[in-house]
Amino acid sequence: MRIKEIVIDSEHPARLARFWAAAVTEYEVRAYDDAEIARLAALGLTPETDPSVMVDGPGPTICFHQRTPPRTGRNPIHFDLVGAGRRREVARLIELGASVRDEREGYTVMVDPEGNQFCVKDP
Repeated sequence: MRIKEIVIDSEHPARLARFWAAAVTEYEVRAYDDAEIARLAALGLTPETDPSVMVDGPGPTICFHQRTPPRTGRNPIHFDLVGAGRRREVARLIELGASVRDEREGYTVMVDPEGNQFCVKDP
């Protein structure tokens, strides 16, 4: 067995997928081919309103799936990220739309644009 996808419930999958694709090195939103755009159009959807948006990279695919009804309480899964320098990465993520929830020794607890928690750790 291996992890194929990590599924994250979200209010607006396309927006959250773009955030995480920009936040994590070597990940990007899966491109839509003509057949997929036609399939979505037949359902009255577009890539911006797609209820399931995939982000691909060197590890498991991250799937952002539309959540209904709205979440109550804490998200059951979160990412721990590490980069070249915690302070620099925190500043970059704030520019992308995240915010700081808490500073701890060795890591910063942040929230993405939909309030999902994640941590940025020291290298």
